[in-house]
Amino acid sequence: MPFAHNGDVSLYYQATGAGDDTVVFVGDVGFGSWQWGWQHRAVVGPFESIVFDHRGVGRSDAPPGPYSVADLAADLEAVLAAADVSRAHLVGAGLGGVVSLALAHDSGRVRSLTAVGSGLTGAPMDAFAAPDDRAALRASTERLLSEAFRAEQPEVIEQIGTWRAQEDAPERVWRAQTAALEGYEPPPLYEVTTPTLVVHGTADAQWPVDGARSLAEDLPRGEFVAYEEAGHLVGVERSRLVNDRLVGHVEAHSDS
Repeated sequence: MPFAHNGDVSLYYQATGAGDDTVVFVGDVGFGSWQWGWQHRAVVGPFESIVFDHRGVGRSDAPPGPYSVADLAADLEAVLAAADVSRAHLVGAGLGGVVSLALAHDSGRVRSLTAVGSGLTGAPMDAFAAPDDRAALRASTERLLSEAFRAEQPEVIEQIGTWRAQEDAPERVWRAQTAALEGYEPPPLYEVTTPTLVVHGTADAQWPVDGARSLAEDLPRGEFVAYEEAGHLVGVERSRLVNDRLVGHVEAHSDS
């Protein structure tokens, strides 16, 4: 199994497909790799896709917290180095969007950035649920999705609950990752010149849509796309539309 190393921390990653450009998915607080099932398949083929586990999640090491955005950005850069990727298109969800933004500011390794359900403010601890409590997992998952989606696709909620029970981080890691957001001081956004697509659901209760809109407006090359009445997991609810936007954004800023 491939692992990257940031000091003493081992980070599991998986590369799939081949292409002149690489898309790297950077996860949200506490979630396992299940969260990228909808987007990962959209980019494999024209591009190489890399999914990795944040420290504390899945097969990556879980050092004591709290963590910082700088720690997580350094982990991401270690994954790029281990996978021999000089420049990548980053797709970050929630916390992953913040981490990707930090790396885009500090490094020339980011070709483009897509932030999905992310901004500079949020309350991700609200999504934690114990893996052995299926009722809590279902309730937690439902809060991440719109009322319309919950009514139309209850089977998807059940499947996500199963994946979360198997893959999500324990509570101590969830808190350690959440701590990375608390007190985080973002860089001057005018200095982040990476082309950035900010994708958000207007009914996102985790990360308020106004924060995502402001993020896109404050970035020199930011673009904001809103999906009406979609919840935090907008990449699940509106996967086809989000994927079309994502692939188009990557293609527009690709060398291939």
